[in-house]
Amino acid sequence: MAVAAVADPEELVSAARAGDPRALARLVSLIEDASPLLRPVIRMIAPMTGNAHVVGLTGAPGVGKSTVTAALVRTYRAVGHRVGVLAVDPSSPFSGGALLGDRVRMQEHATDDGVFIRSMASRGHLGGLASATPQAVRILDAAGFDVVLVETVGVGQAEVEIASTADTALVVVAPGLGDSIQAAKAGILEIADIFVVNKSDRPGAHEVTRDLRNMLAMASYGPGDWKPPIVGATAISGDGIDELAAAIDSHRRWLTASGQLQRRRQASARREISAIAVGELQRRADGLAGASRLDELADLVCAGSLDPYAAADELIAASRDAS
Repeated sequence: MAVAAVADPEELVSAARAGDPRALARLVSLIEDASPLLRPVIRMIAPMTGNAHVVGLTGAPGVGKSTVTAALVRTYRAVGHRVGVLAVDPSSPFSGGALLGDRVRMQEHATDDGVFIRSMASRGHLGGLASATPQAVRILDAAGFDVVLVETVGVGQAEVEIASTADTALVVVAPGLGDSIQAAKAGILEIADIFVVNKSDRPGAHEVTRDLRNMLAMASYGPGDWKPPIVGATAISGDGIDELAAAIDSHRRWLTASGQLQRRRQASARREISAIAVGELQRRADGLAGASRLDELADLVCAGSLDPYAAADELIAASRDAS
């Protein structure tokens, strides 16, 4: 039976865990499309998750995140790790379409059975990640991938959400893209577990590294805290990527030994649960008699005859009754 015709969640999950890339792609599509099969799939794979190390890569456009991602894939494959890649692309605010073609640098891995690459549209979701990303990570984890690399939209401040999804967050910077201290002011550098100075063979790389060191020197770290290392790399040639992989491995060991891995994943699960609950409430509210009740409540709030908190309570009660 062709995978496209398979509608049974158990068959899809079994095929994906057996290494069928079409089944794996179908499972991710179920998540993106909010298919009715999504709930039984996620319920089924829940006991199979928690083994993959999730590495997030973020940074401004032009720093070379895709090149760093491809270089890391090459390094992990050299030691036999199976690697999943989720590349979150920007969506058009008009058409909803995404620029899903910027993965040319990863084409060398396209025929490797040990690598799965999927572009996902952010579809306007803030924070640099597609709303389906946490569930897609779970799918790849359950399918037996050792490492899942999540490359985010390069949109600056909004990308801090990666810190709540990844076990290890990499912030990629590069010389020649403006004042690195200005980037620090945007807040994105505060989420880094590891800094990657990519294109370190170019003029200005030493200045970027110096600025990062000065910034870290102003931070306060207690005994046993993780202090983000700064790794210089030229991803296009592979220089420094082994050192980056070693830093990621070192961070994973620290997470496990300190108990932070469990705490991070628990916090991530809390946010995921809240997001699903809010999304379900929104779905129910939008479905109330063609959203007419929401319009009525909005009119009352605008007229001053009802406050927004009371209106929200009524909407929640109505959506509960409708379910």
